[in-house]
Amino acid sequence: MIMEGNRITAQGQIIISIVWVLSLLALVVLWLRRPHTVLDLWLMVVMSAWLFDIALVGILNAGRYDLGWYAGRIYGLLAASFVLAVLLIENGKHYARLVRVSSKLSGANKALARKVEELDRSNEELREFAYVASHDLQEPLRMVASYTQLLSQRYKGKLDSDADEFISFAVDGASRMQRLIQDLLVYSHVGTKGKNLLDTSSEEALQQALMNLRGAIEESGAMVTHGPLPTVLADEIQLIQLFQNLVGNAIKYRSPAAPLVHISSATNGARKWLFSVQDNGLGIDSQYFERIFGMFQRLHTREEFSGTGIGLAICKKIVERHGGSISVESQLGQGSTFRFALAESERKS
Repeated sequence: MIMEGNRITAQGQIIISIVWVLSLLALVVLWLRRPHTVLDLWLMVVMSAWLFDIALVGILNAGRYDLGWYAGRIYGLLAASFVLAVLLIENGKHYARLVRVSSKLSGANKALARKVEELDRSNEELREFAYVASHDLQEPLRMVASYTQLLSQRYKGKLDSDADEFISFAVDGASRMQRLIQDLLVYSHVGTKGKNLLDTSSEEALQQALMNLRGAIEESGAMVTHGPLPTVLADEIQLIQLFQNLVGNAIKYRSPAAPLVHISSATNGARKWLFSVQDNGLGIDSQYFERIFGMFQRLHTREEFSGTGIGLAICKKIVERHGGSISVESQLGQGSTFRFALAESERKS
């Protein structure tokens, strides 16, 4: 018997210990076998995560649905999402490297073209997998989040201070994990679930983004202004997301003064509209101009500013899907200006 009611029996603890030892031996054997293939490395990552998971069960869990059980579930979700995110990043790097190499070769070699096509298809399948996996992670996470919040409401102040702290960590971890999965879903959605690019009013898209940010704008006392904005070829939902992320960041990373944000546009004479989102916020050191558009890149601690470090990566992916690029100009303490280009409408705005 492993379980007796909701409690783990002594026999169950022995079984857990045996599984842990066998898993550790498997990891050691895998480590000693040389040379390591890429599959070996991934197996070792997964095995290490599994060992920590079992250790959490053995150390913290006394029964089903206790605090240790929830900690173990949260850890499992974090580990799975971390492995998934690293896999996405690594695959993206390999794909970008291959595209760069292929662009330098003369002749559009057929064998290389086939390889690029195969890798593109694999990358598309991986993005689809990331979307599905992130989507499927939401349901168990919702259960963990709801029960940890219930634990906090029911038992806060009734146990010792350590228990209150542990429950607080669990609630905070579950909440941050929900935000991370939601942002991963949005990121993977850009490439797999985007709509066709159609004539879209960028002014209407901005107004919808500001409606979505109404609470943050009112709370911060921000003033958001804009000049005349054109009709462009765009996915309306993604254009709203783009404006929402950029204006939202301007409000979040504000200086002590009330946020001032101005959005403007100008044509470049090459059937492109150049947009600028200018703010009076904290500003960014020039050494981080490229880094901030990467996945999970943060310049501040979570104690200073909340977030997952995916927002600007989503902006970059949206703009690139529209055939443009995004950049930033900034000085510390002087605010920032984000610029991106979108194709003009088929009909003149």
